[in-house]
Amino acid sequence: MDSSGWREWYEALAKPAWTPEPSTIGLVWQILYPIILITFGYVFVQTIRGRIPWKVAVPFAVNLVANLLFTPIQFGLRNLPLAAIDILVVWITIPVMVWLVWRYSRWIAIAQIPYLIWVSIATGLQVSITAWNV
Repeated sequence: MDSSGWREWYEALAKPAWTPEPSTIGLVWQILYPIILITFGYVFVQTIRGRIPWKVAVPFAVNLVANLLFTPIQFGLRNLPLAAIDILVVWITIPVMVWLVWRYSRWIAIAQIPYLIWVSIATGLQVSITAWNV
């Protein structure tokens, strides 16, 4: 991925007026990634130990993979429709994760709320960018 080419490409896209600055987006992810690391790690460890069923861990795994694929899809492939589908997967899996994990660990469920809020904003942004540029 060309480090400067993607930035020029992204800046040239039509975006809503409420689009956060790239530095703001980066800051939010710097806050969320440690929360994701700790909470998802906890779920996976407890699943391996048999304290949380595998069906609870599956949406966490799907979410993690989709989250990690977003940047290569959006900025590497520059595929806006696929990036929109990918972020919709991330967004849809978060409430499922919260619902499934609630009975096993409420703090894990509650810790997903900032993630859900941010991904809701990011999903709206991505869907808007895709609609305006495809």
